[in-house]
Amino acid sequence: MYTVKDKSYKLELEATMLNINGTHNQNLKEACRTLKEYAIYTDKIRRYAEKMSLEDAVERAICECIKEGVLKEFLEKHRAEAKAMSIFEYDQEKHIRMEREEAWEEGRREGRESGLREGEENTKRIFKLAQAGKTPKEIAEICEVSVEKVQHILE
Repeated sequence: MYTVKDKSYKLELEATMLNINGTHNQNLKEACRTLKEYAIYTDKIRRYAEKMSLEDAVERAICECIKEGVLKEFLEKHRAEAKAMSIFEYDQEKHIRMEREEAWEEGRREGRESGLREGEENTKRIFKLAQAGKTPKEIAEICEVSVEKVQHILE
């Protein structure tokens, strides 16, 4: 624990995330055997989870890795914890991915709705300016749209 007497001090942390899936960052994985083996283990889980339940995929990956000498000592010693954590991490990764997709979709939807509202407001403004006797060219300049768009709306 620590305390800060002067509240003006702040801590800034910058992290670099590196992808260790598949063939990404081979040099890093070659420099760290445990990291390379962990990448092999997680890759197996991902592949098997496409064809079977997550729990079965993790169990199969653990068995294969032990047989192949991948994280063997760790998996033999901490099998239950590794299985529980792998299931949790995979579910969490999937959950985060789904939340991200939902957030993107919500952003797209809000953008479309905002664009429609702005379009409606612009259309109303174009009609008012036309009724006030402005030419399509003048309206286009005022509304910052093309003359073609103004003509299309007025037709």
